[in-house]
Amino acid sequence: MVYKTFAKESLEYHTAKDILDSNGKTGTLITKPCNTAHELSMAYSPGVAYPCLEIEKNPEKVYEFTNKGNLVAVISNGTAVLGLGDIGAMGSKPVMEGKAVLFKKFANIDAVDIEINSKDTETIINTVAAIADSFGGINLEDIKAPECFEIERRLKDICDVPVFHDDQHGTAVITTAGLINVLEMSNKKAEEIKVVVIGAGASAIASANMYRKLGVKNIYMFDSKGLICKSRTDLNKFKEEFVVDECVTMEDAIKGADMVLGLSKGDVISQEMVSTMATDPIIFACANPDPEILPDLAKDVRPDVIIGTGRSDYPNQVNNVLGFPNIFRGALDVRASHITENMKMAAAKALAGLAREDVPSYVKSAHSREDMSFGSEYIIPSPFDKRVMEYVAPAVAQAAVDDGVARVRSFIKERYVEHIKAISEKI
Repeated sequence: MVYKTFAKESLEYHTAKDILDSNGKTGTLITKPCNTAHELSMAYSPGVAYPCLEIEKNPEKVYEFTNKGNLVAVISNGTAVLGLGDIGAMGSKPVMEGKAVLFKKFANIDAVDIEINSKDTETIINTVAAIADSFGGINLEDIKAPECFEIERRLKDICDVPVFHDDQHGTAVITTAGLINVLEMSNKKAEEIKVVVIGAGASAIASANMYRKLGVKNIYMFDSKGLICKSRTDLNKFKEEFVVDECVTMEDAIKGADMVLGLSKGDVISQEMVSTMATDPIIFACANPDPEILPDLAKDVRPDVIIGTGRSDYPNQVNNVLGFPNIFRGALDVRASHITENMKMAAAKALAGLAREDVPSYVKSAHSREDMSFGSEYIIPSPFDKRVMEYVAPAVAQAAVDDGVARVRSFIKERYVEHIKAISEKI
């Protein structure tokens, strides 16, 4: 048998296998029968005129007669793709198709990838704003900072559907869930802990903002030039929100820290740094494929450390698929106009709660781990846990209703949970 490299296997995976197959990973599924002349006349002319006229009279009917309520646009300009950087709009297309796959696989949401061939902020904003009403939600993806902040902020003001930049908020939601559980396990209070953030891009800033909403006050943030402090004159307005008075080294900042969030590059956290952290410290080393420090190295010097990475071959994986599919699931199902801070926090708390539940045998089997239970090796639930949808989507939907951004006229959470369970069993 000829050995295939993973790269070759992946390239073959993305190409057509037979004459009825198509290249790439996504396609179109027809949801209504179209096998007779009568069915064709309803699918298109003349029958299609009737829903058109209903929508003209009442635009909200678009949710009733079209796929808008279960459709998300995954939009990128390819300027910050995974670990690949600025590879262009078309270079990003396989990733955006992959994102659409995750929406369908984990939340039964239809998604269309749209790549915008522009780095101009105004062009991107105008393009997305012009097409947003065709979709139930907009997932911005892999757009570099600081432009991504302005693009999301402006689109949230302009658009009447949820706009969510997953690179910012996905990591924030998942790591906040882990932090909630570690605080409970260690009997620490959010307002008393010290957090060091290594990296100052979109996800780092969004994560730090979410920790603040949880109650964290003491945050030290480092970018490629050092600590974000008062003596710096090269900071944008987003970094300026995290300025501290005194400039110190990363080594000094980590001394006594309760948490380190790494969103930078591999091997920037040494064992010596870890050894100086506070008792029961938590590290999220999210650089891929090489984390800021490997779990084994951290545990060698601090057996009490709780560590998560972005990798699936270690416990406590920070995987955004735990967040965005079902944040959108809940938002779409109540026809939310926005995704609020409370909706994101509701998702984080739901994930934290799920991690405390007994782990099903099928999840243990998927990870080849029989020892999975709430504790230092399991503070974040597995993406393979089918209950993620049952926990996150209803929590997000309820928060949308509570915040007044839902369009549904009545919402009964218990009934919605049963609806979500039925969906979960089918996908």
